[in-house]
Amino acid sequence: MIVLNHMRLRSTNKKKGVISVKSYIFQVELVQEEDGRWSAGVPTLPGCSTWGNSKEEALDNIHDAVEAYLHAVKNAGKRIPKDTTTQVSDNPVVAVTV
Repeated sequence: MIVLNHMRLRSTNKKKGVISVKSYIFQVELVQEEDGRWSAGVPTLPGCSTWGNSKEEALDNIHDAVEAYLHAVKNAGKRIPKDTTTQVSDNPVVAVTV
């Protein structure tokens, strides 16, 4: 399992121009397929998966997929899915996968 981050959904707080930030960290399943490609998915977010020709490409692609997924959920007025592996912070965070 690999931790993915950088999901920030912002809303403007009218007090002194402050921006509220929620950072979400989801675990990613990363698997190398028989043909050499890498599949990446987030079990917490049903249907959120992608692939790449390398681990790095698969992780970049899943980052974009999660960001799009969260924006679609938010725009639909729904709650962002969370489970016991999801971390949520009210502060900006940076996670690095090595």
